[in-house]
Amino acid sequence: MAIEHWAEEDTEMADRTEGTSHRPAPVHTHPDDVPLLTALSALADPVRIQLVRDLAGHPDWALSCSNFDVPVGRAAKSHHFSVLRDAGLVEQRDQGPKRLNRLRREEFDARFPGLLDLTLRTDDTE
Repeated sequence: MAIEHWAEEDTEMADRTEGTSHRPAPVHTHPDDVPLLTALSALADPVRIQLVRDLAGHPDWALSCSNFDVPVGRAAKSHHFSVLRDAGLVEQRDQGPKRLNRLRREEFDARFPGLLDLTLRTDDTE
């Protein structure tokens, strides 16, 4: 019986740490539902531009929120990701304790052709 008890605890622990989260899943806005002003506003902040550029340079789902080196605290970074989600730019999913990110480039480009390319250019924006 003691062996069965330990096996059950191991399974429960694995369930808690692999693919589950204690926070609600993020809500995503599809780019088709985003007004132009919302998209422009989301891309008007230097921290959010840096987040978008970092995402553009990595494969989908490769970066968790903690991987971004931006000059703001955790709460402010969370706010910036929320703004990017609301603008249809970013999709997030939880994997264990990590929140992974994907730039919704194709969907956003279909709604606002060329806007993301202009944002990602570094030659005249810094």
